[in-house]
Amino acid sequence: MSATLGSILLASTDPDRLRAWYQQALGAHVSKDGFLMFGEVAVLIEHRDDIAPAPAEPGRVIFNFHVEDARFAAAHLTKLGVTWLVELEERNEGMLFGTLEDPDGNYIQIIELGEAYQARIREERAGVH
Repeated sequence: MSATLGSILLASTDPDRLRAWYQQALGAHVSKDGFLMFGEVAVLIEHRDDIAPAPAEPGRVIFNFHVEDARFAAAHLTKLGVTWLVELEERNEGMLFGTLEDPDGNYIQIIELGEAYQARIREERAGVH
């Protein structure tokens, strides 16, 4: 069997607030059927009565958002008043990572892929080792 991940459902006790935040914070485009589109990934934020206002284990699922300019993205998010768990930092292969919380307390990472990492991935996909 083979499956394709078609979308992600993100439950919230206040989906309108959370949807608006993702649009403002990360530039999500809204599809005609209400999905937030982040490139090829569709996220549907829906109201659920069977969840708490904040996740008990927010690190269980982390949304990784790849950005072209992590410093610009971090400054934008800081202006919105986000709570940073890990401020923007450089990691291996020149990548920049920052971890923050969305308004519901879900964890999000912004990631700027370094050129060395991207070159290595291109080589691996081309079959060069």
